[in-house]
Amino acid sequence: MLRKHPDVMLLADRAFACHELMAWLKLTDWHYALRLKCDVLLHGVNRHPIAVGKRYPPVNQAKLLTNVGLWADGIHRVNLVLATVKGAKDSWAVITDEVPSLQTLWQYSLRFCVEELFLDGKSGAFGLEDSRLRCESAIKRLYLIAAVAILYATTTGMTVTITGLRTTVDPHWRRGLSYLKIGLRYLRGVINKGRTLLVPIPVFSKDPEPCFASKKAQLDFYDSIWFSRISTIACTT
Repeated sequence: MLRKHPDVMLLADRAFACHELMAWLKLTDWHYALRLKCDVLLHGVNRHPIAVGKRYPPVNQAKLLTNVGLWADGIHRVNLVLATVKGAKDSWAVITDEVPSLQTLWQYSLRFCVEELFLDGKSGAFGLEDSRLRCESAIKRLYLIAAVAILYATTTGMTVTITGLRTTVDPHWRRGLSYLKIGLRYLRGVINKGRTLLVPIPVFSKDPEPCFASKKAQLDFYDSIWFSRISTIACTT
């Protein structure tokens, strides 16, 4: 599906970075920004291998490292950005094939958007974990059904919004629910209250009305991240 796109970047959380994935990425033209666990060993930063967690910078500081070796064998060489942001729960350690910069952190942060989808798939809407399925084929079928349901309900929620019917299911002055939940609430009304079933529209390429849980959440989203010190380190082989 992505082979026709000339510029693809893979973003992944701490559970995904491993020898197999790094070896596969080297065979592709893909770029990547992957977060590391704090216990991953780094080669070339110190005289001896050292854990990522021992190299985190102080608060409001960032380190840009090039040619870092990973894990016990140090075979895979990457660039690494370490950062500690005031107010964040954990420090960040993000590896990339591109020149390390603060742009690397921005690129990686784009993956946070998928967290809302994970929440909707779990406790937010569908409760997929409650199925307790252990059969791989059954899980695949269940997730296919959920994916279709998410797409249909989301596009329905978008239709409800642009047709001016949002306040019938979302009492907030401005949009306070995701399009998925707006769509699900409206569809329940189709079944229980005799509402008209709307024709879904194509997914928005740009959200006309971003949704925030609170004013504080909105301020946090647009708040700039500042660093008092940024250092660059070239690692040895």
